[in-house]
Amino acid sequence: MNERELFRQVAEYAGDFVETLETRPVREDAGTEALYAALGGPLSEEGLDERAVVASLVEAVEPGLVASQSGRYFGFVVGGSLPAAGAADWLATAWDVNAGGWVLGPAAMVVEEVVRGWLTELFGLPSDASAGFVSGCQMAHVTALAAARHTVLAQAGWDVAQEGLAGSPPLRVVVGEKRHVTIDRALRLLGIGARSLVVIPADEQGRMRVEELPDLAGAATIVCGQAGEVNTGAFDDLVAIADAAEGTGAWFHVDGAFGLWAAASPRLRHLAQGLERADSWASDFHKWLNVPYDSGIAFCAHPEAHREAMSATASYIVLQEDARRRDSVDWTPEFSRRARGFAVYAALRSLGRSGVADLVERSCAHAQRFAELLEAGGATILNDVVLNQVLVRFGDGEHTREVIRRVQEDGTCWLGGTDWRGEHAMRVSVSNWRTTDEDVERSAAAILAAAGLHSSV
Repeated sequence: MNERELFRQVAEYAGDFVETLETRPVREDAGTEALYAALGGPLSEEGLDERAVVASLVEAVEPGLVASQSGRYFGFVVGGSLPAAGAADWLATAWDVNAGGWVLGPAAMVVEEVVRGWLTELFGLPSDASAGFVSGCQMAHVTALAAARHTVLAQAGWDVAQEGLAGSPPLRVVVGEKRHVTIDRALRLLGIGARSLVVIPADEQGRMRVEELPDLAGAATIVCGQAGEVNTGAFDDLVAIADAAEGTGAWFHVDGAFGLWAAASPRLRHLAQGLERADSWASDFHKWLNVPYDSGIAFCAHPEAHREAMSATASYIVLQEDARRRDSVDWTPEFSRRARGFAVYAALRSLGRSGVADLVERSCAHAQRFAELLEAGGATILNDVVLNQVLVRFGDGEHTREVIRRVQEDGTCWLGGTDWRGEHAMRVSVSNWRTTDEDVERSAAAILAAAGLHSSV
């Protein structure tokens, strides 16, 4: 086997795939049975030629791909992949660095530390905030909230690392009604159940009604704010939450899965006012920074608490005493992991500060344009379009559900649905660097056609 020839074969296919994004349907073309038939069957006794394996994989998988790399993919909050980030991710595969610690590959550790410094400056976070590079916002919440749990229980005289949670002082976690479900799952993984939650009602945009916050003093308390509600893009009043937490001993955590990136934009930074006063933050790279899946980050304003909650050692592990020699095993829940920092580093270098701001602002401008075109065509826009999310309804919820089905079947673009204030709604999320004005206009026309309405474009 010639590895160079195999890699060239893959590179040629990858180039061909990307070049078809403008013309291919965004939806998948294969059904469940066809995919199982193409990919299934018994495992052969003997192995196959590597080039044949790759060729057959491409042939079998291609019909089952959703073109989320396309500029006309508006489902969930899924970014594309910047060319530099995708190329760096290929290099990470070729290098195959285990990014668990310095001794396994110091370059990967230095890249993470450099990126940490760039991002704290870009977001306006404390310059000495620690960071853990994780698979996404779900594990970022786990990481940050583990540090929170460790700290607030220590303040109550309980060492959770030694004693566990059984018999500990009660924990109180204050959350908004429209929090993301990953907060609940992170808490569950940390042994904090639903009975520990104090749920604050949300307003019509999904923002926490901060005037209803309880006194945060007294109990071991974590309060979770949200920078970017997943349906509307709305921000909780982070200043008010920070004011309520200040001096109480409560830990203030911010879910900024995609909304944290507003802080990188001079035009949108006002939405995230108060962000810098939190104790921890969670965000994704594979959303708005447009790096390949999977990639996220947890920041913590209290590095010692972060490290104490995450670090582990064993007799065979070679740990570094020099603080500049980062051991990522001290900052994440994982021992062994992919060197995700290379793709993030490449994305940031390729964009620069102004490019990051432009990517965020351009996506928000596309969302505004979507809202204008759909509303002009007869749709109802349900949210104030302050970020990159547009919430749409066509008549009632059931008709909207049918419109979504038709749009997905058509394949011009892809978007999903959600339930909002008791009825189904269409959710348009713009976060791909490839999206153009033409993509928005073409997609809006297809959406209106699916609804039986006329486009003004």
